[in-house]
Amino acid sequence: MSSTEEFLAWDIRESGPADAAHRVLLLPGALCSTAFYDDMVAEPVLATAPVRLVAATVPGFAGTEAPQDVSMENYAALAGALAAERGCDVVVGHSFGANIALEMAAGGHFAGRLVLLSPTFSRPDEFKELAVADRLGQLPGIGSLTWSALVRLTPRAMAKSLPEAHRDMLVAELKKNDAAFCRRSVRHYFDYLDHHGSLVPRLRDSGAQAWVVRGDRDEIGLTDEERAALEASPGVTLVTIPDATHMVMTDQPAQVAELLAQVVLG
Repeated sequence: MSSTEEFLAWDIRESGPADAAHRVLLLPGALCSTAFYDDMVAEPVLATAPVRLVAATVPGFAGTEAPQDVSMENYAALAGALAAERGCDVVVGHSFGANIALEMAAGGHFAGRLVLLSPTFSRPDEFKELAVADRLGQLPGIGSLTWSALVRLTPRAMAKSLPEAHRDMLVAELKKNDAAFCRRSVRHYFDYLDHHGSLVPRLRDSGAQAWVVRGDRDEIGLTDEERAALEASPGVTLVTIPDATHMVMTDQPAQVAELLAQVVLG
């Protein structure tokens, strides 16, 4: 287990009974904040359950303070320390947050159950545009311009895929992101993927009980080999959410909330 950087600047939003028997850490994806879990958290099956929900923006995204070390390994250590401090026995992560949750288990920072919403298991699975931006981001001059444009254009590109009732608020959260930080964190993220090649064995060998949840129209890939290996892993359950994209918890908050309630309460 790697040492944990001292970090106290978490942006946290909590809901549910303070004395609940179960506590769940919710980690949003890259560029996103805790607000992206609001619809899911508000679903009656969770809002009335004896469960404390601890939503925490991944430090550095959506304008929050970043840690000194933005490697996936350090993020996992930081999130593991937060989960321990808040007494969480389940971690839910979306996208980048799901990969942090996976590494929390694989790196020995968390021993509870995982709900992984659209994680990426290898570089080929990831958005091609993100991989291109990462490559361009390593070039002097062009790199900073590429990321400035990407961070500026992403909120507009994502707007139509967000729930209409909260679209303006969620777009405003996306606009808070800093291009230089995103460029740096994504570089470390791809280094992490390249180092492991595939994260399926890392999840399997962690021994964690994990639910891997994907929308039926998820833009993140999953190869046949990865799917077969996940299906053969005794602790892993694959779940497909109908009529959902990569943003599964905003597309179908009720279905994701129902699954989470089943995982937490049995």
